[in-house]
Amino acid sequence: MPDSGDVQAVRGANPGDSQVRVYAVAPRDNANPDDIVDGFLEAMTSDDPGFATARKYLTQKAAKNWKPEQSITVLSTAPDREPADRHADPENRGRAYPISGRTIATVDSRHAYQAISPVEYAQAIHVVQEPVANGKDKEWRIDTLPPGLVLGEADFLRNYRSVNKYYFASGENRLVADPVYIRQRQDPVTRMDPVTQTVKSLLAGPTNWLRPAVDAPFPSGTGLKAGVTTLSTDDQSTLKVPLNVKADRFGGEVCRRLAAQLLVTLGDLPSVRVDQVELQDVDNNVVCRLGKAQAAEFEAVRDTGQAETPYFIDDDGRMKALQSGGKDTVQTADVPGPLGRGAEPLGSIAVARGGTRAAGVSKDGGSLYVSSITTEQEQPPAVFRSAAGAAAGPKNRLSQPSWDGQGNLWVADRAKGHQRLVLVPDGDGKWIEVHTPWLTEDTRVESLRVSADGVRIALLITRDGRTTLQIGRIERQDGMDEQVVSVDGLQPAAPRMESVSSVSWAGPSRLVVVGREAGGVQQIRYLQTDGSTSASSVLPGLNGVNGVAAPHRETEPLIASSGNDGIVRLMPGANWQPVVKSGNEPVYPG
Repeated sequence: MPDSGDVQAVRGANPGDSQVRVYAVAPRDNANPDDIVDGFLEAMTSDDPGFATARKYLTQKAAKNWKPEQSITVLSTAPDREPADRHADPENRGRAYPISGRTIATVDSRHAYQAISPVEYAQAIHVVQEPVANGKDKEWRIDTLPPGLVLGEADFLRNYRSVNKYYFASGENRLVADPVYIRQRQDPVTRMDPVTQTVKSLLAGPTNWLRPAVDAPFPSGTGLKAGVTTLSTDDQSTLKVPLNVKADRFGGEVCRRLAAQLLVTLGDLPSVRVDQVELQDVDNNVVCRLGKAQAAEFEAVRDTGQAETPYFIDDDGRMKALQSGGKDTVQTADVPGPLGRGAEPLGSIAVARGGTRAAGVSKDGGSLYVSSITTEQEQPPAVFRSAAGAAAGPKNRLSQPSWDGQGNLWVADRAKGHQRLVLVPDGDGKWIEVHTPWLTEDTRVESLRVSADGVRIALLITRDGRTTLQIGRIERQDGMDEQVVSVDGLQPAAPRMESVSSVSWAGPSRLVVVGREAGGVQQIRYLQTDGSTSASSVLPGLNGVNGVAAPHRETEPLIASSGNDGIVRLMPGANWQPVVKSGNEPVYPG
């Protein structure tokens, strides 16, 4: 930075612009303690190899012991450096500088991001005078500092990006997304490019939260061959991945499944196109190859290329479909079967992934029905009934149901004293009460949405008068008589929102959420399941939203219900457009 000359106005860069680069500057000779602390905080935001320049602000011992890859503390803004607190060092061996801010998330050594309700951050950086190379002069250097990196949210999003790793659901052949954050460019510590970082993270295994519900079929200790820092595709878009194990340890189906994990994972990176993966053993021998088409069989939702059909409930409690009418128009269509005829007026619905069956909860919230929506049939008997009587009211009986990708149906019974989550296998089997140790008398499940992979569940939970969005982990174990299913490991997905009123899955690890921040207006925005977000995730405003539904593919429109505008849709890159004057409970299959 210039330290002389005229002041000139410059256009400030967008804090979230990934093209902005920060280059660390080494400390000046005879720099005062304030400059040392400020320079170090700035150097932490750079891409400097090994954080070598940042280490120049530290004493020799501190530079050796500092591990920036250990963790990241994400603050809402860049950390504030306060004036030195002389009382913190009564022996006058140096100066202590309080560092403050508001923590909104942490990232652990496995690159897992976890959003938290904002809390005050209070740490200190201590500086002392240390002899320099000639042994005569002394310079101010930092000898005590917070662990890992401490970054403002804008700097974090400039340097890191979210990537979905994929692992197999325990005992199954479907892949589950496991979001982590990697460096946008070359990693300062490992010197790996983003592709190599992603492969290394996948081979390191799932994040601690997801680990109990997934399998990593490759042998323990599997990693990249020593010295590999760059992976690139050839002219056939084939990525060759050299591993550190012998072929006899991961051949056959194990190799094929690992290749599928890599292909689906690397499909999340916009910087590289991978059509085929070739896995090599430690001696560079080819063990297996797999192409995109072969890996697609393991995805939780397969792209059929056909448009997804949204559904809603009209004012008479009948299920309706929204279909394209040509020239960007939409028209409603009757749904075959008892759910569409209105034999039992409906309060909420859910459509199975295949689009041939649907579940409906009666308008009084008491009964759950499953029926075909492609052929006519008589009203079937209820597959489950609430433990609460009609006098309790719909809000204290059954919630809106949800299907997972395997055709199982989920619903919450909100009956006072009998609150529970219920799973109906295949949508028509004997229902199972799900084990929920966190569901106490003062906790109420307002709504639920199960992911297509059947391993994660989004829950709107009311406790102490506040409704929050939690992500739970679904675990399955074979019992003596039947499968034991539990939902555990709840973690907040929208901790900065004071209340959440609606949620829908919008991809493998992304949600569309309707809620309010403290003191703010209602918002509709995209969030990752780990709670991370970006400035571009906020969607155009819409008044009075009481329900939202997202497709699996980004090319399809969002559908919402508004008390003011009825059923509306949001095409990519456009504004909300009314399509039906009245209606509620919009859903996509799933």
